[in-house]
Amino acid sequence: MKTHRVLLFVSFIILLTFSSFIKTDRSLSKDKFVVVLDAGHGGGDPGNLGNGYKEKDIALKIVLEVGRQLEKNPNIKVIYTRKKDVFIDLFVRGQIANKANADLFVSVHCNAHHSDAHGTETFVLGTHRNETNFEVAKKENSVIFLENDYEKNYGGFNPNSPESVMSILLSQEEYLDQSIMLASLIQKKFTSSLKRKNRGVKQAGFIVLHQTVMPSVLVETGFLSYKREGAYLNSKKGQEQISSSIANAILEYKNSLDNNVDDYSIVDDIIEPDVSIADNAIIFKIQIAASSKALETKPYNFKGLQNISRLKENNMYKYFYGNAKSYEETKELEKQVREKGYTSSFVVAFKDGKKIALVEALKTTTN
Repeated sequence: MKTHRVLLFVSFIILLTFSSFIKTDRSLSKDKFVVVLDAGHGGGDPGNLGNGYKEKDIALKIVLEVGRQLEKNPNIKVIYTRKKDVFIDLFVRGQIANKANADLFVSVHCNAHHSDAHGTETFVLGTHRNETNFEVAKKENSVIFLENDYEKNYGGFNPNSPESVMSILLSQEEYLDQSIMLASLIQKKFTSSLKRKNRGVKQAGFIVLHQTVMPSVLVETGFLSYKREGAYLNSKKGQEQISSSIANAILEYKNSLDNNVDDYSIVDDIIEPDVSIADNAIIFKIQIAASSKALETKPYNFKGLQNISRLKENNMYKYFYGNAKSYEETKELEKQVREKGYTSSFVVAFKDGKKIALVEALKTTTN
């Protein structure tokens, strides 16, 4: 019964996302690479207030500086969800990006915690791996309660419910690889250029990321509650350094796409169906990596993991671990790959050797 409720909610969220996107046409050619920058919170929603600092103000200053740096590139167009201290509904932020036919959506935030936690982390939309990730997402998602008609706008979505958060993750898979790529570049810039503590690329159910239909990330630039880090985030120097790292990561991401623009192969490799699984059956695998290089699917290339398969889509080779006959079985597979260090892995589904949408697979397997 719970599975059917989740799938019903998924269907509503898919419709909600499509309706906000219906006025755009991603097939239209664009002269510029469009980046939508989103400063978290705003207006009556101050965000985190660690050590007396206001997240909404710091996030806005960082976003405006990121935009200023990106706008130096004549091939980039920057759009802001807000440029002043106002509150913007989460679903409206997504609509702004969708209507702009954006290539990237980057949401900037500051963290807080009751402990001495510090460092940077960048999130993509995905299954919250642990309670900490869920709590971060819950805190950011809870701002929908400040919106008028939030129950109507989000179809009964409840930020406090793990099942409700899980349901939004199943309706958007297309851009996960690119989102992880951008998130990794941002974290790399923070670590290599600024020597910030790297808390990694993580997955969680942020509703603001779900509303978009392009590669999207949410950057937690640090913890206001950690005294030294809060002071750094509130300083002009800190904000300029953070902004430069984010802007440079976006430029590197764009350059990597430009360098691969001539490769239009759809699918070179097809994963052979497992002979032990009946025809037309659906299997689940864990995607652990994506690369422009074709690696042999040998254990020495994947930290000792066996049963690795490979698929080429567009200009990327994607690598998958294991075979599971049900979605429930993937939990053990995910545990195994996380123990090997593949913390950004996620579940994908196949039918007769061809990848299908996870939502489609779950609907089929529950019928």
